Amino acid sequence: MTVTIERNGDIAIVTIDNPPVNALSQAVRQDLWNAAETLDADPSVRAVVLICDGRTFIAGADVNEFGKPPMPPHLPDLVARIETAAKPWVAAIHGSALGGGFEVALGCRFRIAVPSASVGLPEVRLGIVPGAGGTVRLPRLIGPALATEMVTTGTPVAAPKARSQGLIDAVVEGDLEKGAIDFARSAIDQSLPLPLRQRGVPAVDATFWETTSRAVASRAKREDAPLRALACVRKAAEADFDTAMAFERQTFLELRGSPQAAALRHVFFAERAAPRPPELAGVEPRKIRSAAVIGGGTMGAGIAAALRDAGLPVTLVERDEAAVERGLSNLRSIFEGSVKRGKISPDVAAARLAGVTGTTDYSQLSATDLVIEAVFEDLDVKREVFSRLSTVCRADAVLATNTSYLNPDQIAAGIRHPERFLGLHFFSPAHVMKLLEIVPTAHTAPATLATGFALARMLNKIPVRAGICDGFIGNRILKVTRAQAERLLLAGATPQAVDTAMRSFGLPMGPFEAQDLGGLDIAAFQRKAARARGETPFAPIAERLCALERFGQKSGGGWYDYAKGDRTPGHSEIVADIIAGEARETPQRAWDEASIIDCIVLPMVNEATKILDEKVALRAEDIDLVEIHGYGFPRWRGGLMHYAKGRGLAEIAARLEGLAAEGLAETPSDLLRRCAEGGQFVSTST
Repeated sequence: MTVTIERNGDIAIVTIDNPPVNALSQAVRQDLWNAAETLDADPSVRAVVLICDGRTFIAGADVNEFGKPPMPPHLPDLVARIETAAKPWVAAIHGSALGGGFEVALGCRFRIAVPSASVGLPEVRLGIVPGAGGTVRLPRLIGPALATEMVTTGTPVAAPKARSQGLIDAVVEGDLEKGAIDFARSAIDQSLPLPLRQRGVPAVDATFWETTSRAVASRAKREDAPLRALACVRKAAEADFDTAMAFERQTFLELRGSPQAAALRHVFFAERAAPRPPELAGVEPRKIRSAAVIGGGTMGAGIAAALRDAGLPVTLVERDEAAVERGLSNLRSIFEGSVKRGKISPDVAAARLAGVTGTTDYSQLSATDLVIEAVFEDLDVKREVFSRLSTVCRADAVLATNTSYLNPDQIAAGIRHPERFLGLHFFSPAHVMKLLEIVPTAHTAPATLATGFALARMLNKIPVRAGICDGFIGNRILKVTRAQAERLLLAGATPQAVDTAMRSFGLPMGPFEAQDLGGLDIAAFQRKAARARGETPFAPIAERLCALERFGQKSGGGWYDYAKGDRTPGHSEIVADIIAGEARETPQRAWDEASIIDCIVLPMVNEATKILDEKVALRAEDIDLVEIHGYGFPRWRGGLMHYAKGRGLAEIAARLEGLAAEGLAETPSDLLRRCAEGGQFVSTST
C-alpha cells in the first residue's frame, strides 16, 4: 500500500509513502481514492490531514508513466473527489508540492506548510499546461494576475511568500503533523470556506489580458505552452468551472503529444540522468568539505562564489597582496549584485564573503580537499601552479584545472599523484551558468571523476563528461558555428541577416552579436594558440577586425558599431568593406532565414557526430545538455542532437552534401551517414 490511514480522535491522517518523491503513480491515485471513500463513510471522522513520508510532499506526476496511456483513476477525477469529500481535507506540505502534487493540494479545503516548503505548477517547463484543474482553481484562490504569473513561468513559490499571496493558509513551525492536526481541529469548529470550484474569479482591468499576452509572448520566445497556459487562466476567468476544466484538459492533451513537449521531456530526462552517469555506478567520490581557487579574476571569482553558494569554505590564492584584494573585490561585487537582484539578503552576502580567505601562501592549502586552478589560459603558467600544488596539497586532495581549450594531460604532466587530477571547465559567469564540462585525463582515477560529478551536484550544475580535444565538446562545436557564420558572409549574407536568422531559430543572440559581447580578442588568442600547434583556423574577417582592434562592445566596435554608452549594434561600413574585399572571389547568392540556419546548424550536427565517434562525448544527450546550458540552444528544441533526429538524419546528410558541393560546409561524417541509415544516433558509451 502506498497510502495509510491513522486516526487522532476525530481527525484522520492520510499518509502517502511512495519513495523517492511520492509521485502520483496509478497506485497512489487509486489508494487516495479509496481513502476518500473510506473516510467519507466513517461518521467518527470530522476532517482529514493529507501528509507525506520522506523528503517531500507529492512532487508531481510519476515520470515512469510519461508517454504511456493514462490509467484510472485519472488525476482530475481524484482532485475532484477530494474537493467534494464530505469531510474537509488539509494538505500538510513539506519539501515541494509541484504540478499534480499542488493540484491535489488545491483540491483540499486548506493548505499548510513548513517554512522551507515550496509550491508551484511547473508544467510549462515540460511544454504542457496543468491538466488536473491547476489553471482553473488557482485564479479562484489568488486571482488571475498571480495565477498567470505562476502557470506561465512555472516558477515555484516559497512557503512564506505563498502564505502572503494566499496560496497556503498557514506556515507551521515545528512538527508538521501535529500542526496540521491542530489546524484541522480548529478549522472544523469554524465556518468552512467554499471549495475552490464554487468560488468566483476576481475581475481584472479591461486591458489585462491583452497586456499580459504581449508580456508572456515576449518572455516565451517561441514556446507554445506559456501562451496556452495563459489562455486556460483566461477561460477560467470568463467561463464556468466545468467549461474551463474541459478547456484546460483539451489543451493539456493537445500539448502532451506536441514536438515541443517531446523535446522538453527529452531534456528533463537528460538533466535528471546527468549528475549520476551509469559508468560511475558504485564508484564512491571523495569527500569535499573545503575548497580553494587559484586566481581571483572574473572566472576564479565566479567559481569561488559558486563554491560559497554551496556552503563550502574557500581559500582564494593570488600571486601578490594587490591581486588578492582585487579577487576579494570581485567576489564582493558578485554577492552585492545578488543582493541588488533580491537573490540573497545583505546578511547572507556578508556571511558568504566572510567564508573566503585570501592569501598568497600556497602552504595554507595543505589540508584542502579540492583545489581549482583558474589562472590565465597559458600552458606554462598553469603547469607552474600545479607544480606548486602537488608539493603542498595532500596526496588525496583533488586538483582541477579550469581550462577552455588547453590539454589537461599536458597541464598535469609531471605532477605527483596524477590520478587525483582532472579538468573542470566552468562557463562564464561561473556562479550563474549551469554547465560544467568534466574532463578526465589518461591518469584520472574513477573516484576523482566521481568527485567531479559530486561537486556538480553540490553546485547545482549540469555535469557532462568530455574527452580531451581542442575545445572539448562545446567550444569545439562553437568553432564550427563561427566558421560557418563567416562563410555565410563571404557568400553574400550580412551579419544582421545571420544574427536575425539564428534568433529566429531560438538562440538568445546571433553569433556575431555574441562575439561582440564576449570580445573578439578571446577567440583571436585561441586561434593564435591553434596556429602554434600547426592548425589553420578559418576566420578571415575576424582576423582583419582584430588587426584593427575592433574587439566588440568593449572597444566601441566589432562586427557592429556601438555608440558610446549604448550596447545597441549598428551597421558598420568598415565591416561591410572588409567583407566585400574578402568575398571578391566567392560566388554570391541570396540567403533566406531557413538557408542561413541550415548553413550554421547542420555543420554543427556534423561536428557533433565526430565528437560522438571519437568518444569525446559518450551520449548524444550529453551534447544536447552542453548546447542548451552552455550556448543557449533553444531548450524547446531539445538540444542540437534531438533537433537533428527530429529533422531527419537522412535529410541532414543530403543537405550537407549540397552545402559541401557549394564549398559551404564539410561533407557528412561517416558516423552521420551510418546514423542516417538507422534514423538515430548511436551511443558509443558501451
